[in-house]
Amino acid sequence: QVQLVESGGALVQAGDSLRVSCVASEGTIDRYTVGWFRQAPGKEREFVAAITRSEGTTIYADSVKGRFTISRDNAENTGYLQMNSLKPEDTAVYYCAAGWIITANQEAYIYWGQGTQVTVSS
Repeated sequence: QVQLVESGGALVQAGDSLRVSCVASEGTIDRYTVGWFRQAPGKEREFVAAITRSEGTTIYADSVKGRFTISRDNAENTGYLQMNSLKPEDTAVYYCAAGWIITANQEAYIYWGQGTQVTVSS
């Protein structure tokens, strides 16, 4: 069993940078792929980025490619999502998840956090 806790969400201005974190409060994430997803008000939850357990492979949604960077520190049992050049359309609740394979399909992820709110003002 793995419990994930996100943190770092905030209200920022367009163009700002922000890093959100995901720590495993129970269990460890070193065996799992870590993914980030987001859900904006009135919209479906969507894929943002994912990273394999050894950091060998990363994948990104087209909407964040070149602006967001996913990383992890297995020794710290933590995953990160560095977000640069933020836009108002990035406003959402950001969720981290852990699963066995690297994929944009959220159904493949086993464990989920409760989310952290990121709001980008124009």
